[in-house]
Amino acid sequence: MTLQEKIEQLFTKSEFEAADHETFKEFKTELREGRLRSAEKDENGVWRANAWVKRGILLGFKMGEMVTMSFSGETLQFFDKNTYPLRPMNLDDKVRIVPGGSAIRDGSFVAQNVVLMPPCYVNVGAFVDEGTMIDSHALVGSCAQIGKRVHLSAAAQIGGVLEPVNANPVVIEDDVLVGGNTGVYEGTIVREKAVLASGVILTRSTPVFDLVNNCVIKSDGEKPLEIPSGAVVVQGSRQITSGFGKENGLSIYCPIIVKYRDEKTDASTKLEDYLR
Repeated sequence: MTLQEKIEQLFTKSEFEAADHETFKEFKTELREGRLRSAEKDENGVWRANAWVKRGILLGFKMGEMVTMSFSGETLQFFDKNTYPLRPMNLDDKVRIVPGGSAIRDGSFVAQNVVLMPPCYVNVGAFVDEGTMIDSHALVGSCAQIGKRVHLSAAAQIGGVLEPVNANPVVIEDDVLVGGNTGVYEGTIVREKAVLASGVILTRSTPVFDLVNNCVIKSDGEKPLEIPSGAVVVQGSRQITSGFGKENGLSIYCPIIVKYRDEKTDASTKLEDYLR
């Protein structure tokens, strides 16, 4: 029986034996080592969720028992499911974790040469590829897929999508710069080399106005919101043209693509290499 078949079978159970816990440990190790992913890109560049992997992650919560996970006395207490402690790490992992309160939950993959600035958090099922920097107060949500050489700036929020199991998680592809206080949620896909300026918010229902190509980018049915490769996205606003909003001169937030990445943009982001 394959690991997938075992996980699918366990997902229907309500009581678990020692052998079941061993199967889950095997599954979690595969996640930790990056051999399993909650979503993958096919040969046509389409991202698809691995529903059985997401079921396996949910299984861990179902199997787990609440335990104390405290590290120092009674004044700093933590309580969580015993199936999801902090990810075991050592120097051989070649991940730079700067002291100061960061946490990586077990069941997530963090590649070599990743830098974690304190405090930041990587949740279960996340995949963080080589050379990425996760800055202070940044979040990588459950099952989020982060590419190579990405910079998640301070307080950036990459949302998690664990349920429903067939829904794509948030995807940030290679060489993307995510500005400070930026939020990417609800399965949004940010294609390679895009730049999200500080404070941009992207959700499934957010229309993005492309000034370069004179079009509006939206999610459509099962298709998530997708930011094109190399797009430079900034905060913007648009006027309300009727009723009370027009009468009071009100505007609402909208993200705007003001240009596509060029040599000047590349030069401004190159400075980050010295921090890695």
